[in-house]
Amino acid sequence: MECCLIGRFYVYLGESFKTIFFFYFSHVISLNGNKLLPNTILLSTLGVLGQFAGAHRLWAHGSYKATFGLKVFLMLCQTLVGHGSIYDWVHWHRLHHKHFGTDLDPYNHKNGFWYAHLFTLMRDLSPAQVAALEDIDMSDLENDRVVMFQKNWYKVLYCLFTLLLPLNAPCEYWNESVVASGLLVGFFRFGLTLHLTWLIHSAIIIWDLKPGEKYPADTNLVFLITKTYWISYHYLAPWDFQTSEYGKYETDYITKFIKICTALNYASDLKTIDSQGVRMALADSVRQGEDIKKCLENKAKQSNEFTSLNTCR
Repeated sequence: MECCLIGRFYVYLGESFKTIFFFYFSHVISLNGNKLLPNTILLSTLGVLGQFAGAHRLWAHGSYKATFGLKVFLMLCQTLVGHGSIYDWVHWHRLHHKHFGTDLDPYNHKNGFWYAHLFTLMRDLSPAQVAALEDIDMSDLENDRVVMFQKNWYKVLYCLFTLLLPLNAPCEYWNESVVASGLLVGFFRFGLTLHLTWLIHSAIIIWDLKPGEKYPADTNLVFLITKTYWISYHYLAPWDFQTSEYGKYETDYITKFIKICTALNYASDLKTIDSQGVRMALADSVRQGEDIKKCLENKAKQSNEFTSLNTCR
């Protein structure tokens, strides 16, 4: 009887059964990891840096330009996360932005937090979503040597930078056991960085306005000018390099990292817009009846703080 039920469950989920089992196993094992915290925190921080400064702000939205060396560094850091290649992640993320909050959005927040955060990764895309995914322009990444190198060699890089090197270091240099290294540096780090990166798509449910809430001012547009309620601002101006993934603006460590790289000439052409530019864009949108996204982009270009690139795919 039990075998029959398990068989039916597997048939119902299809290939997603393997993903569900992997997530369940890695999360249960990760709860046993409680040592080697400094090493785990360092690797997790580097992984998040690669995902946020690299996959999200650089490659998904073109918020700034990076030198070849910085791209390689961010690519290797992103590989530490083990959340798929940059190309595949950006592909889904651009689909998410283009069809935000609709049935074509693979991370549709209207289906609830856990759907946007986790459950969507356990199911296959619908035929309509697959068709929409094929329409996403990925030509910029296809011409990026670093991104395509990782895509073509991802399995090898995954084994090296997600598994072998992080697990080997504690054993070789600090005389830790394979079990301890695997539990903390392996499973605990893996689970932690996965949840931190998954929040990119589910955070809107935590930090955005809830149904029935009002903006804390006389006008509902003030959040844009002050750049509070950041998640709403991000979906209007995804190219702004200072927009944090976690509810802050300008003060997060990813933004500071990008500014440091700019000072060292590793990054350039940072895209942003000041509050005055936002006010002017809002006025133009109301006066001319144009899309606010287009007005924000135009004002940013005019202020010489934006490099022309169609990143709102």
